Amino acid sequence: MESINYHLELTPAQLKITHTALRSLLDDFGHDERAIEELIHEVLAKLPDEHAIRAIQLDRPVEPQAAEPTDGPDDSPGAAA
Repeated sequence: MESINYHLELTPAQLKITHTALRSLLDDFGHDERAIEELIHEVLAKLPDEHAIRAIQLDRPVEPQAAEPTDGPDDSPGAAA
């Protein structure tokens, strides 16, 4: 059982590229690599559905996001305690 979880924030364009890359990777694996294929399906299931992904337009400019201030200590993996 895996106990480490990661939180990943992606822009809509990054999400679309990630989804497209995973779908392409899935198409490249053969039937003899069933465990990897299942893992890719598990990750794809966590992403928005196909219609939401298709609605993302890559040609739209992305506005930079300001970093949010943190009120507490860094709780990311590997942070010094």
